[in-house]
Amino acid sequence: MLNKYQWTAIVAALLLPGVLLAATRRPPSLNQLYRNLRAFLQMIQYAEGTWGPNAYRMLFGGGLFNSYDQHPGIAVTRACITSTAAGAYQFLGSTWSSLQKDLKLPDFSPVSQDKATVELIRRKGALPDILSGRIADAIYKCRKVWASFPGAGYGQGERPVTDLLRFYVQAGGQLLTT
Repeated sequence: MLNKYQWTAIVAALLLPGVLLAATRRPPSLNQLYRNLRAFLQMIQYAEGTWGPNAYRMLFGGGLFNSYDQHPGIAVTRACITSTAAGAYQFLGSTWSSLQKDLKLPDFSPVSQDKATVELIRRKGALPDILSGRIADAIYKCRKVWASFPGAGYGQGERPVTDLLRFYVQAGGQLLTT
């Protein structure tokens, strides 16, 4: 998992000050931006059922893999659904292959999984929402990425937005207040 300084660098590189100034009366501190992003990533893990000490080693269905050298690519069938989803954010093998190539990720380590997840969030246009605390908007924008998000429509058990927001705040994230 990335440390606080690595996350700060990512946030600083991606941050567009004009977006945040327009979105809030007082821009959040860099420390709060870090906490919001970290809390959102933890919230994804909670939603996907991987939250805990083995999050980054989790296979679809709850099994574990042993090596971070590469995406395990193991197809698991549970409740009539077969999936190659793996890791803290349940990357499908095909999604991971594309992200790994695009981002030049060396492996399937926790750091690589976090970087790839931030990229998926960025591609959905939800990163400014997360950084500024508009988490319900970010969840909506990312709903087709994670099957457990409300409105995903994949038939895999969606978490209510109220549960996700509650977990996000408990994980240290701050919701935008107007």
